[in-house]
Amino acid sequence: MDKLNLILLVDDDDTTNYLNKRLLERMQIAEEIEIVTNGEEALQFLDDRAASELPLPDLMFLDIKMPVMDGFEFLETYHQLPDHLKQGIVVMMLTSSASFYDLERLKQYSTVQRHISKPLQEAHVREILQEHFS
Repeated sequence: MDKLNLILLVDDDDTTNYLNKRLLERMQIAEEIEIVTNGEEALQFLDDRAASELPLPDLMFLDIKMPVMDGFEFLETYHQLPDHLKQGIVVMMLTSSASFYDLERLKQYSTVQRHISKPLQEAHVREILQEHFS
C-alpha cells in the first residue's frame, strides 16, 4: 500500500495527540500528520488546504468532546461543505466518550465510517487501512 498523503488529528488533548501522532509516525503510513485542537480549526485547515491547492486529508480522526466546536458541531458544518472539500476524506470518530447517546447520535452522520475508542491502536489503524485504502 502507498503512503497516505495526509492524516488529520482533531483533538484538544495534547497527550492523546502526542501518542496518536507518534504511533502513526512509527507505522510510517502517511507523508504528513497534522493536528488541530477543535472543529473550527479543522474546518479552517480544510479551507486553507483547498485554497492553497495542497492535498486534503485522506484520513481524519475526530474527537467528540472539544471546546470551541465539538465533533458533532464540526460534522453538522462539514456535511454542508462543497463536495470537493470532502471528497476522499475518511472520517473516524476517535473518542473516550462511550455514552449511548453519543454513539446513537453518530449514526446520523454517514460521513463517519466508524467509532474507535481512545487510545488509537496499531490494530485499529491497520483495519482502517485495509478497509478503506487497499
